[in-house]
Amino acid sequence: MEAIKQGSQYARSLIEASRDPLVTISIEGKITDMNNATAEITGMTRQELTGTDFFDYFTEQQKAREVYQEVFAKGSVADSPLTLRHKDGKLTDVLFNGSVYKDDRGNVLGVVIVARDVTDQKRIATELIEAKVFAELATEIAEEAKSKAESATRIAIEAVKAKQQFLSNMSHEIRTPMNAIIGFTKVVLRTEVTEKQKEYLEAIKTSGDALIVLINDILDLAKVDAGKMTFTQVPFKMSISISAMLHLFETKIYEKNLQLIKEYDDTIPEVLVGDPVRLHQIILNLVSNAVKFTSKGKIIVGVKLLNQNSEKATIEFSVTDTGIGIPESKLSTIFENFQQATSSTSRLYGGTGLGLAIVKQLVEPQGGTIDVKSKMNEGSVFSFKLSFQKTVSEAELKTEIIEMEPEIKNIKVLVVEDIAINQLLMKTLLDDFGFQRDIAANGKIAIEKLLINKYDIILMDLHMPEMNGFEATEYIRAEIDSKIPIIALTADVTTVDLEKCKAVGMNDYIAKPVDERVLYSKIINLIQKSTPNKDHKPKIMEDELKNEKAKSKKVKYTNLDYLLKRTKANPELMMEMISLYLEQTAPLISVMKISSQTKDWDSLYKAVHKMIPSFSIMGINIEYENMAKKIQEYAGQKVNTETISDMVLQLETVCSQACMELEEEYESIKKTKL
Repeated sequence: MEAIKQGSQYARSLIEASRDPLVTISIEGKITDMNNATAEITGMTRQELTGTDFFDYFTEQQKAREVYQEVFAKGSVADSPLTLRHKDGKLTDVLFNGSVYKDDRGNVLGVVIVARDVTDQKRIATELIEAKVFAELATEIAEEAKSKAESATRIAIEAVKAKQQFLSNMSHEIRTPMNAIIGFTKVVLRTEVTEKQKEYLEAIKTSGDALIVLINDILDLAKVDAGKMTFTQVPFKMSISISAMLHLFETKIYEKNLQLIKEYDDTIPEVLVGDPVRLHQIILNLVSNAVKFTSKGKIIVGVKLLNQNSEKATIEFSVTDTGIGIPESKLSTIFENFQQATSSTSRLYGGTGLGLAIVKQLVEPQGGTIDVKSKMNEGSVFSFKLSFQKTVSEAELKTEIIEMEPEIKNIKVLVVEDIAINQLLMKTLLDDFGFQRDIAANGKIAIEKLLINKYDIILMDLHMPEMNGFEATEYIRAEIDSKIPIIALTADVTTVDLEKCKAVGMNDYIAKPVDERVLYSKIINLIQKSTPNKDHKPKIMEDELKNEKAKSKKVKYTNLDYLLKRTKANPELMMEMISLYLEQTAPLISVMKISSQTKDWDSLYKAVHKMIPSFSIMGINIEYENMAKKIQEYAGQKVNTETISDMVLQLETVCSQACMELEEEYESIKKTKL
């Protein structure tokens, strides 16, 4: 008896432990027993519930009754959804689970009901449905927004291109007269003038210099906005490069009675691989600021080796001044566009507030960091860190500033420039150097002069009527096959132009307004490089063509010496090799051209990759093989995409001409064989 009692208490404990309502109902539908959860969900006491009609506690009594009858018909039901009602009106969603219970003889005594509370689950399910609906709606909105965004992006890209083109044109148009204004001002300042005249001329020069800085800042910002800020990797001598750049500040430093100190770490490798143009731009901005905001004391330019391994060297550059300093509250925003230390800074010192923003845009994309420390009325320290690849290669070109040597007078320069006032300025500068000079108003005239005269170097303007500087240089390199050094004279120093200058075969560039010391140094450096053993003596171009007949001569792009050697002059094998080249190359040229136009960089990469091995076999100049590799590199990295189209055009011309030559060779071998 005691065991039965204990078993009953155990069963009751299990029933009460359930958090779901559990009810026993008689055949007539009256509640006979229940657990505490049932009392809580209905708000009734056990006494109030016992003997009442079970169906009264559901919102849908008839449905509850039908489910109850289904239990008797089937013996059980599972997960029938119903809603229980609390006496205060609160509703609880439940899943109705029931089964009959019987006596020892199998007679049905009633039904046991478990009502599982699914209110939270139902709420979550509803929320999920709503979320799904909202998600679908959001997706539709997003798709529509995406379509609008793509349209807006296209419009924005076109707008940026238009802005870039406008700024480029504006730069050229403004720089052209500024080149003359600043250039002739410098020339006049070297003559005998009165103190008052000198004062006026210095004012003109200062205003011109300020305007050029403004133009540079606006153009650089435009390049950042347009995503045109790209970086080259070339070997250069950092020490010489830094020294050449600091020479530009000598006059201003002297005028302000400041001291300029260079602290250069001699443990830095002599030649490093990086972008010297961008490095110049960064340091020029920082030193310009230091000079601008320092009225007394000194400016220290530090270059320190932080660490190095077998592959790269990390260098810290710093520019320290004893100027006005920057308020602590402004240090966090000083690298943002159009930000200056105080509202009066622009009024007192000038400038756009773009210099430091551009510096940051030049440092960080190269993986570097920039920092500033400053104290009011004590000075500032701007520092940045950059890593450079180490190399055993020679630097591409010396960039040190060379002092003028009066005895060097046997240099003849061809100036290709269409604007009369710039022609006059270049004549004046070259006469001061003691050089001979000849003037051509466009590329076509320059080529005619080059065919009948000997020159040591060409100064080539880029934008001219009839034939521009790019077309003229391309003709000089490809058709005349001349190696004469060519310096680009450009008022538009965007990266696209500089890359294009290199692609067509120019040796160097100089930005307008021309700094006469830089011009002199570049001329001497290039002539020394082209004739390293002749101590400034001009190179005589023995292979220059001297008559009009030579003008129509076509360059031969193929040389079958290698093929003859590899095939042992076997005509059948040579014909087979040539046939394979012709069969492969024509479709690849087509793919290369189309993929360049559609900017399908993967297809372009694959097409050029397949073309490269055949260059050496067919004796095509290594220059074009390197060009193909450069296209492949740019396509793989998806950079310098505007430069790619120019090189693809050149490569298409070369390969098409090679195919024509090889077809002739094929027919010639075929006839010989017969």
